[in-house]
Amino acid sequence: MKFDVSSTALLSRLQSISKVIASKNTLPILDCILFELRGNRLTITASDVDTRMVTSMEVLNAEGAGLFAVTAKILLDPLKELPEQPLNFEINDNTLEILIHFENGKYSFIGQNGDTYPQQKQLSETCVAISMGAQKLLSGISRSIFATAEDELRPVMNGIYFDIQQESLTIVASDGHKLVRLRNLSIHSPERASFILPKKPANMLRSVLAKDTEEVKIKFDENNAYISGSNFDMICRLIEGRYPNYNNVIPQENPYKVTIDRISLLNALKRVSVFSNASSSLVKLNVTEGQLVISAQDIDYSTSAEEKIVCDFDGSELKIGFKATFLIEILGNIASEHVVLKLADPSRAGLIIPTENEENEELLMLLMPMMLND
Repeated sequence: MKFDVSSTALLSRLQSISKVIASKNTLPILDCILFELRGNRLTITASDVDTRMVTSMEVLNAEGAGLFAVTAKILLDPLKELPEQPLNFEINDNTLEILIHFENGKYSFIGQNGDTYPQQKQLSETCVAISMGAQKLLSGISRSIFATAEDELRPVMNGIYFDIQQESLTIVASDGHKLVRLRNLSIHSPERASFILPKKPANMLRSVLAKDTEEVKIKFDENNAYISGSNFDMICRLIEGRYPNYNNVIPQENPYKVTIDRISLLNALKRVSVFSNASSSLVKLNVTEGQLVISAQDIDYSTSAEEKIVCDFDGSELKIGFKATFLIEILGNIASEHVVLKLADPSRAGLIIPTENEENEELLMLLMPMMLND
């Protein structure tokens, strides 16, 4: 086999899919990237046991066809240091010796037999299919993945839940302390369905969707999902199990409504939280008419801080405590200029809602409070 390819174009494809390769693989062949040449199209595949990323590109002056595998490191490391130029690949079909010629030199190494690479999993005939804009999917994953858990006892909480209904798609993530619910009213499905996307493929999608502006198609059954965009295909194993009823934990009536500038609140929290106890990261919010006071203290080191922010609130005084790191994460994943804090009492969950949503979207974030000592 022979073909010519641009070094930067090849490197870009390799970098987009190689992150899926695990540091320790049970199968040695999974340390490799699989190449398949058919005509002038080169298909490139990387995989671990559960997730498979596939991309393809056009090559020039192709001769022959077939499969071969190359250890990811042996290709990626030198290509990162190579300036843009054409590469000429020559693969001996019998010995799998690979020669790469370029302007100032050549690389020579032995590949592996591509036939031993694990086969792609097939979806069942009962699979469900939906499609959505790449940027909508990226936005949903980016704003929810921070709320997923690291819980060995409840693996369903370790992924992002896609709840597909006839009139909407709802993306949910929660670790028991914080929750994100993003409802998109522009995505419809003929039937009710759901799946839980694990964290690793979700992070892979964040990197490949950043450059994609077209539609993404998602097909899934009980065990696997097939997600395809303009420049990639991803097949991943889903998290099995029943996701908790997320609507049950969202309070319907929180009477205290505080409207406040999001950036002012976020920056004040970042400053004040420096003075909080390192283990708890507790900050206290004291809401009075027209004013929010943020305070923190660390008794062990005799440090404390307090800041006042103007807000829109005309109810009676309320004091409530939150973990600063969680509240900072939540505010950092909202784009609206102002947010509404819907609160009830110091022991009930608080809701953080943007005053302005993206078109056809409804975003809600929930945070459980922490016990105050006073």
